[in-house]
Amino acid sequence: MRFAVSLLMFICVASLIGTVLQQNQAANSYIDKFGPFWFSVFDKFSVWHIYNSWWFLLIMTFLVVSTSICVLRNSPKMLRDARSFREYVRGSSLRSFHHRVETTSAASPSESLSALQQWLRSEGYKFKLREDGDSVMLAAKKGSANRLGYIFAHTAIVVICIGGLLDSELPVRLQVWLGGKVPITENMLISQVPDSGRLSAGNPSFRANLLIPEGSQSSSGVVSVDEGVLVQPLPFTLKLNKFLVDYYSTGMPSSFKSEVEVTDPQTGKSFSQTIEVNEPLRFKGVTVYQSSFDDGGSKLQLVGYPLVGAHNQSFDINGVVGKSTEIAIQDSGQQVPLTIDFSGLRVINVENLSGDVPPQPKEMMDHVASVTGSAAGAKNENMKNVGPSVQYRIVGSDGQAHEYTNYMLPLVLDGSLVFLAGVRETASQPYRYIRIPADSQGTMDEFMELRAALADPALVSQAAQRFAQKNASQEMQQPLLQKAAVGALETFSKAGFNGIIEKVPEQDREKVLGFAVPMIQLSLLELHDIVRAQTGKPLLDRTGAAGEEADKWLQMSLLALANLPDYPAPVFMALKGFEQIEASVFQVARSPGKNTVYLGCLFLLIGIFSMFYIRDRRIWVWIRPAGQGSDLLAAMTSQRRTLDFNHEFDRFKEAFKRLST
Repeated sequence: MRFAVSLLMFICVASLIGTVLQQNQAANSYIDKFGPFWFSVFDKFSVWHIYNSWWFLLIMTFLVVSTSICVLRNSPKMLRDARSFREYVRGSSLRSFHHRVETTSAASPSESLSALQQWLRSEGYKFKLREDGDSVMLAAKKGSANRLGYIFAHTAIVVICIGGLLDSELPVRLQVWLGGKVPITENMLISQVPDSGRLSAGNPSFRANLLIPEGSQSSSGVVSVDEGVLVQPLPFTLKLNKFLVDYYSTGMPSSFKSEVEVTDPQTGKSFSQTIEVNEPLRFKGVTVYQSSFDDGGSKLQLVGYPLVGAHNQSFDINGVVGKSTEIAIQDSGQQVPLTIDFSGLRVINVENLSGDVPPQPKEMMDHVASVTGSAAGAKNENMKNVGPSVQYRIVGSDGQAHEYTNYMLPLVLDGSLVFLAGVRETASQPYRYIRIPADSQGTMDEFMELRAALADPALVSQAAQRFAQKNASQEMQQPLLQKAAVGALETFSKAGFNGIIEKVPEQDREKVLGFAVPMIQLSLLELHDIVRAQTGKPLLDRTGAAGEEADKWLQMSLLALANLPDYPAPVFMALKGFEQIEASVFQVARSPGKNTVYLGCLFLLIGIFSMFYIRDRRIWVWIRPAGQGSDLLAAMTSQRRTLDFNHEFDRFKEAFKRLST
């Protein structure tokens, strides 16, 4: 029993860890929280899924075995003792009891016995007689069900642990260890999964995940096992007719539910039901919970802008979330193949902005409003729905990849209308953003034209020449100033401001930047005018309020171009339109251990009630003839000699003496 208590303490500590630490999350989230060293230490003990770790299941098994042996060994003795009256106690031994009383009665032994039996019966005692010559031993007991409390309480521990084992991964892992099941680690269709990767439809216990896009159906769940998965067939087909989600003004989902159609393949009958959080579907012994939601393969329409070379010809790209698209771009006169993996579409991005978002093109805003629901009208005036964003990965021919997120609509930051473009190396890192200024039409076309012109040596030379003509103090200085401007623009185009000061001593960097930044900015102004002239646009008015807006746009363009070398993408993907397809994520479980745990809890209640509220009491009365009367010797005992028992003995002693007179 001491061993069982020790195991129970281990289980309590493990349950505490499993309650405090969120379970079954991605490994990267735990690495970010604890660091690589402690992650590797904790991972050896599987604290990320502690309830299904091998050592937790082993302790549970040992606890079941140990407590079962304890119950099996002690229950027969307890039951025999509960049924026994212990009437063979010797009369002389009653004098050794602490709670005893002795008196002499004028009544005959038979009269005394009759009076005592009547009193015991009225107090709820059961009794048994043993005659020993002319003496009589009266043995009585009350509250023997107290012993059942120990049996029920210990049995409850066994039953609850068995229920926990039934609902754990143990049934699935036993099929992997002993049944020849092999988890699937490769990407394949469910129809292509071999029998070794499929669990039985009659699997007694499982907990699987199921993702169904709108309009689709499925009859198989996926059970995660180690580094792979097993397919779990379901006894019915689940079709998602419609997925509904509402949002708070902060952009967080307030509620979501799925309207599904359930079909029984055996009878062909179907019925509809709505599955919500805390309102699952229960059918044929399987429970379907609303877990979360995801993208079900939304269709994307994007525009690609080259970010290398002097090419500025944009191109259209169609993609599907969850799938890859192959494209090729021009780089140094060669076609470079790229693979774009579209990983996500977020139609709502609510941010806390201090300024108002200016009006956007009506057709774009109408499209956004049709999919953003209640979050489009945030109650907090600073909480703005800045529109959809798209997430994707670009994989080069060398296999290197980065993750990107781009917003569909421009938003106002620090008083300027900009497009946000984020990049990161891995999912565990935060995004780093660059701001691409929007032009007067609310697009990034003008910035992309300026970027392409900065990569054109002829246009750079022409812009530098104009800069030199306007800023050289003497005509003979123009070639030198033009050469300096060309070199600064070329270096700036390739490596930003860091490239300009890279080889400059640290004490001279501020002086160099103080000269180079105005030169680059003024040269970009000339380059901008050249580009506008080539595209048939009028020159900008550089005076008054319009001039301030033009200068601000140019300053933002300067900063964006300075950050582009740190944006490792050969192409920029701008979201033009989309057709959102929602998918509902369900957790499908068959948990026979639930009813077993309920039974164990009932046993536990019975056991605790019996142990604490039913008191075992025993009374022995030895009656011997003494002349015309009788001698009476009585003793009383209990398993727990509490203050209440002392009071009860005092009442018995008074009644005993009263009966004897």
